[in-house]
Amino acid sequence: MKNRIYIWLAAILFPLIGTVSCSKDTEEEDEHANWKQRNDAVIEQWSANSAFTTYKTFSKSPTTAGKNSDYIYVEVLEEGSESGSPLYTDTVRVMYRGRLIPSKTYPEGEVFDESYSGDFDWKTANAQDFVCSALVDGFTTAVMHMNTGDRWRVHIPYTLGYGSSTSNSAIPAYSDLIFEVALVDFWSPGEKHPSFKTR
Repeated sequence: MKNRIYIWLAAILFPLIGTVSCSKDTEEEDEHANWKQRNDAVIEQWSANSAFTTYKTFSKSPTTAGKNSDYIYVEVLEEGSESGSPLYTDTVRVMYRGRLIPSKTYPEGEVFDESYSGDFDWKTANAQDFVCSALVDGFTTAVMHMNTGDRWRVHIPYTLGYGSSTSNSAIPAYSDLIFEVALVDFWSPGEKHPSFKTR
């Protein structure tokens, strides 16, 4: 009798356990389901948003018409008081937070990299130094148009980011990137490395 009960319980429970496991796998897959198509659609939304300022990637001729994916789309969050912008060969000191496009689990976009946590604050956020030429095209294009003290939200099509490859497990292939970037300082090759400064 006991054996019959165990067999009966097993017949009921094992399919349920399998269903729970499959359900979890499906949720994880759904997070990035149709990812390329979703990211393509987002680029079209950005290009149609008249509130965004657009800049064509530095790596393509400014005199020819470009596709929507040849541009970055910018929201200015704060304007700095200094003039002058970094060149391709300059080093920039920036504070940043990078996200993917919004998804089911991350309505504001999953954070894949950041130099600060919590709300942005010029006085407490950490800064990182990068050579402009070592960054993805979209990020380089952005900082080459920024002035010291500017803070922007930059929307970068995947063609100007990591493209059809994945840079790491946190950034799937065909991922548009959304960066909040604050330009703290910049300097040219051979210039003395300036000490850290905030606004």
